This record gives sequence, C-alpha cells and structure tokens, in this order.
Amino acid sequence: MKIKSIKSWSADLGNTKPYTIAFKTIDEVNNAFVEITLDNGITGIGAGNPSEYVTGESFAQCKAALQENNISFLVGRDIRELNQLTFEVWQKFPANPAARAALDIALYDAFTKFLNVPLVKFLGQKIKSMPTSNTIGIKNVTETLKEAQEYGERGFKVLKIKLGIDLQEDIERIAKLREKFGKKFVIRIDANQGYDRAKTIEFYNKTKHLDVELIEQPLPAKEVDTMRQLPADIRKIIAADESLLSPKNALEIVKPPVAAGIFNIKLMKCGGISQGLKIAEIGLHEGIDLFWGCNDESIVSITAALHLAFSCANTKYIDLDGSLDLARDVVKGGFILEDGIMYCSDKPGLGVEKL
Repeated sequence: MKIKSIKSWSADLGNTKPYTIAFKTIDEVNNAFVEITLDNGITGIGAGNPSEYVTGESFAQCKAALQENNISFLVGRDIRELNQLTFEVWQKFPANPAARAALDIALYDAFTKFLNVPLVKFLGQKIKSMPTSNTIGIKNVTETLKEAQEYGERGFKVLKIKLGIDLQEDIERIAKLREKFGKKFVIRIDANQGYDRAKTIEFYNKTKHLDVELIEQPLPAKEVDTMRQLPADIRKIIAADESLLSPKNALEIVKPPVAAGIFNIKLMKCGGISQGLKIAEIGLHEGIDLFWGCNDESIVSITAALHLAFSCANTKYIDLDGSLDLARDVVKGGFILEDGIMYCSDKPGLGVEKL
C-alpha cells in the first residue's frame, strides 16, 4: 500500500494557563502537523513541537524542514516498509527532532490504521493505564497551593512541581504542599537544570522526609559526569531529561557509575516513536525506569507518546499533560483521561480524528 500524498501545516493552539519554568515563560503553543494519505484513502497524522532551548531546533526550522519539497521523498513509497521509511526520516533530518517526530508519528499512525490495530497493540501492550502528573510552574507558595487544590478537585493525584530558581523557596513549596495536603498527592519535581551539585544534595537532604518521588534534571544537561558524583541514593531518583536527547546519550548515561536511575523520554527530543523505542530498550537492558514526558503538544503526539509508553515494560511514570491546557486542537479523540488516569483507546492507529 503506497503513500499517495503528504502535506504539512502549522497552528498556534494557544495556552489557557501560561506558566514559568527555570528558563522561560510559556504563553503560546505552536505545533507543526503532517498528514499522510495512502492509496486506499487511509490517513495518518503526526505533530511536532520543538523546544529550541533543549534541542537547538526552533519552530521556524521545524516548519522549514517539513516543507513539501523536503518530505515528498515519501510519496510513492510502500507504508509496509515502515522501518526503512522511519530510518530514512532519521537520516534526512539530523538537526530537526520535532520535524522527525511529526513524520515518524504520521507513518506509524498510517501503518497501524492500515493494519486496523491500535498503535499500542502493534508495539505490544504491557500497561493498560497509569496516572499522569499535572504540572505546576514556578510560582510562590500561595499560588502553588491554590493550583494544587484545583488539580485535586479535577481528580489528579500526581503533581510535578517546577523548581530551579530559588532553592529555599523550592524547599518551602514542597513542605507546604505536604503540610496542607498530606499524602493526597504523589509529588515529583523538575529543576530544569537550575541546580548545581551542592544545591541538589541540599534539596534532597531537606526534602527526603517529604517523600519526593523523583527529581528531574537538577543539573545542566552537559554535566553528566557531575551527576555521576552525586550520592547513589540521589542518582537513583534522578530523571535525566535535557541530558537525554538520543540513544547515544542514553548509552553515555548508563556508563558506570550510572548517572541517573530514570530516563525521561520525549518524542520531541529524540525524534519520534522509532528513536524512543531505542532509548527504551537501552533502559530495559540496563535496569533504568522510564518516565515519558512532553512539551506543550497536540493530542496527536501526546497520544503517540502514551501508546509507546504503554508498550514498554519498564515504564514507571508518565507526565503527558501537554495538551490539557490547550485553547484548541486540530483533532479529537486519542487518549482517554479519567480522574487523572490515562488509557489508550481501542481504535486503529492513534485513534484521533481531524476536526
């Protein structure tokens, strides 16, 4: 079954709740989309949202990579050559992981619709459901508690708190969350490279009695060797995020002593499902837990990440809230969310439909 046509476009999906992380404020959500149409009329859709600060790929570069003249090499190709096609996409766009992700996801969606199976079933479903965290940006204590209350009322039981600017305020925010809510929430934190080695150790020592589940990327991305110097009990709960852009990075992280006990895999960092699978496999063989994250993304790519996450036996955490505060989207359907718990649908492919 051949690919008849392929097109791309972009849209600002808007953000109903702008938020701050250690290096910027998020107030718009630009996504690039790809749609593949097969000879029999089946379509597959993919989406990409780059983080220039993390990968070096700007949204303008992502859009440029997905121009028709750059992606037309897929037209006329047999969708059953999925692995070859995703390999060629990986080769052709080495500096554009979000553009690769959009193409890669669209290919997987089209292929699994052609097979008439959900993507997660094609990959091999290991997990049926899991609670996602919902993210609270960098805010003062009062605002943090207010937003936590709102998420609790919506049924969410896992919070990810963005930290990394003021260590003492960071510690106070976690302490006040526990003081007000007790064990109502699982709490994980993301320092977004905002700490050094000493601050990471201080944060851990002053909050370990507060039952913080994991610490995401406390140190700058390039300081993997510094992460190796942290005490073993801290490294065990560190999730490598900005340090983990590719399978090559994964291999570096697991060199002894292992720099982080958790891989944070994002399709927008690594370039889609095919590369995410490679990172997950390294984690499986090295005893690393998986934590699936996202940018501010369309339901399209959030659903793709969920299907991939649920196909991996070593998935322990998901943080796939990136579409929950969008003002709009280009599709409906996709994942199922009930009281903060995510499920895959039983529809073929990603189970999304264009609006």
